[in-house]
Amino acid sequence: MSGGAVPRLVIAAPSSGAGKTTVATGLMAAFAEAGLAVSPHKVGPDYIDPGYHSLATGRPGRNLDAYLCGPQQIAPLFLHGAAGADLALVEGVMGLFDGASGMGELSSTAQVAKVLRAPVVLVVDASSQSRSVAALVHGFASWDPEVRLAGVILNKVGSDRHEELLRDAMGSSGVPVLGALRRTEQARTPSRHLGLVPVAERRAEALDSVRALAARVREGCDLEALLALARSVPELPDRPWDPAQAVPAPAVGAGRPVVAVAGGPAFTFSYAEHAELLTAAGAEVVPFDPLRDEQLPPGTRGLVIGGGFPEMYAPELSANEPLRAAVAALAASGAPVAAECAGLLYLSRSLDGKPMCGVLPADGRMTERLTLGYREAVALTDNALAAAGTRVRGHEFHRTALEPGAGASPAWGVTHPQRGVEGFVSGGVHASYLHVHWAAEPALAGRLVASAARVAAPAADGAR
Repeated sequence: MSGGAVPRLVIAAPSSGAGKTTVATGLMAAFAEAGLAVSPHKVGPDYIDPGYHSLATGRPGRNLDAYLCGPQQIAPLFLHGAAGADLALVEGVMGLFDGASGMGELSSTAQVAKVLRAPVVLVVDASSQSRSVAALVHGFASWDPEVRLAGVILNKVGSDRHEELLRDAMGSSGVPVLGALRRTEQARTPSRHLGLVPVAERRAEALDSVRALAARVREGCDLEALLALARSVPELPDRPWDPAQAVPAPAVGAGRPVVAVAGGPAFTFSYAEHAELLTAAGAEVVPFDPLRDEQLPPGTRGLVIGGGFPEMYAPELSANEPLRAAVAALAASGAPVAAECAGLLYLSRSLDGKPMCGVLPADGRMTERLTLGYREAVALTDNALAAAGTRVRGHEFHRTALEPGAGASPAWGVTHPQRGVEGFVSGGVHASYLHVHWAAEPALAGRLVASAARVAAPAADGAR
């Protein structure tokens, strides 16, 4: 089997809340437990679901977002992630045909399914309906003839009699029922204001939840039929994305500059391709946990702090004074520091009254308002991450706000929607609420590593 013919399925739903994550994660775990190498993928910018996918499969969860990366990158990124896999499963986002607001099918599950030439299995919340389920499925199956809706998994089925009625109704629909899962409170995953609680915060419990989901799926779904459907796909003509070809060839001089990447429970939002691009650009990528580690990794000459939930860990982050001082010293040295969302808050003076690193003249706080959506932006100044005029697409997703002070330039001019300026640039620091997928703009990784390579050795030693 060639790489372009990797067996694949897209797990979609008519709307959010139908059980896509439950079914997709359970299928991933069930097939992995059966001995298959399963490649997990998620449509859209979500960081949390891929953590559960990774736990279920033992492979990195990867995102497929046609808005952030462009439709032309979807198949190459998919093939890169699925290399060596026996099966690839793609969890959709929202409803099957829902995409970026006001942009038609862009970034929808349907678009990704069409690009990947993958059959769609629709997860339907069957509670409170019987014959109507067939009408709903008929509508989804006929809406776009280019989407191959090849099967249905009925979720939240109330009883044997309910299942019988549902299967009877579906009998004349032309779409086979490939599974039926009972309504249950078991294996529920706790949520908070931005979605599920990330795996890194509850790994042992999350593993139990994933195993329970696998058991439910094995009991309720026809795994042989699903695997046969996945193997019915045509070969994709695209070549796999390659970080070594995407980013400029390394020109970092002697050695590989250490770029520290924040992780642990407080900073769980990161795309797998970012570390791969940093490595391809010539960096030695070293993870660290700001909740546990009191110093940056030895020799650190660059720092990347992604998103997450710092508001849940503000007291612990604040209490780690040695690391806060080390981060501030690294930033003061002029070393490149790239921070997104949670990283932006960590670099601020305070978060909900708790002292943070004090790198940026701003104070953060939790709010009741959810800020959510895709953005288009342009870099306003030359900085360690982006050249002036660099245009990017990003995503914003938070319930916090910053009260800025004076002393730093804005990072981005947000052009869609029109929101003025956003973020901070100061010395080697680039910090913003905007999450950007570097596979769409690999020069960001190359620029950061080149900046790190120029940092003098005494500054790196001072960061220890």
